[in-house]
Amino acid sequence: MHRFKDLEIWKKSRIFCSDIYLITSYFPNDEKFGLTNQLRRASISIPSNIAEGSSRNPNKEFSRFLEIAIGSAYEIETQLLVASDLQFITQINLEIMSIKLEEIIKMTSKFRSVTINYLIS
Repeated sequence: MHRFKDLEIWKKSRIFCSDIYLITSYFPNDEKFGLTNQLRRASISIPSNIAEGSSRNPNKEFSRFLEIAIGSAYEIETQLLVASDLQFITQINLEIMSIKLEEIIKMTSKFRSVTINYLIS
């Protein structure tokens, strides 16, 4: 079992989630139940799956939750690109958020790999 509050991937994804909430607060009101909702739900999914998975035994189950978190991150990447296409976010905000998201994906993938390798050994 992992203490999720001590995990750097959880901390970074939690901050990222707050960033998504801030950015989407500037989206048009008619997107409240569309892209705004989708981005917010996907962003909260990342730290939530890390937290939930950390309580699971064995590590194989935790690995599955990390995989779901990574899937949510890729979902966000697509949604941010669509938001940019629709000019809901600036190119600079897209780049900043993409860099943060890429870091979370890399860290989570690496952590997942370590978790899987721990099972094999």
